[in-house]
Amino acid sequence: MKSLVVYSSRTGNTQKVAREIYDALPEPKDIFSAKDAPDPSDYDFLALGFWVDKGTANASSARYMETVKGKKIGLFGTLGAYPDSDHAKQCLKKARELVQGNEILGEFLCQGKVDPALIKMMETKMKDDPHHSMTPERRARLEEAAKHPDKKDLADARELFVELAQIAAGKVSA
Repeated sequence: MKSLVVYSSRTGNTQKVAREIYDALPEPKDIFSAKDAPDPSDYDFLALGFWVDKGTANASSARYMETVKGKKIGLFGTLGAYPDSDHAKQCLKKARELVQGNEILGEFLCQGKVDPALIKMMETKMKDDPHHSMTPERRARLEEAAKHPDKKDLADARELFVELAQIAAGKVSA
């Protein structure tokens, strides 16, 4: 079985998770950024990673995800929101829609540092927008997000994708 990890990362969060997953997968395997990723047809299992932008996978990951058809895949992503929030659930739903026509074996989502430029924009240009203005609750969530992905997040991603690769290879059942 040949595996491929494809990801996009703005602040380095998703890249950290991608590297952890890549290191955990058995050979043969490859890893690429979404903009440089090869045709997925030569791979049996794909780990597809993204950072959340506007409630869905960022543009370069989304474009690549839409090219994948008929594969066994695992999704992973990072976002500033809490991974068990309604927002996170909606983001995963939208990511699943991008990979219709594939067998999704599992998903992983964790918090990650938000781009400081976006935080600055929330504090200035979006200060009157009730959905994006900087509130004390939002500031606390962003401060927590800046601590991730942490060792536990990376270990959880590793553990899940080891299992998903075994499922993809037919070594264990789902």
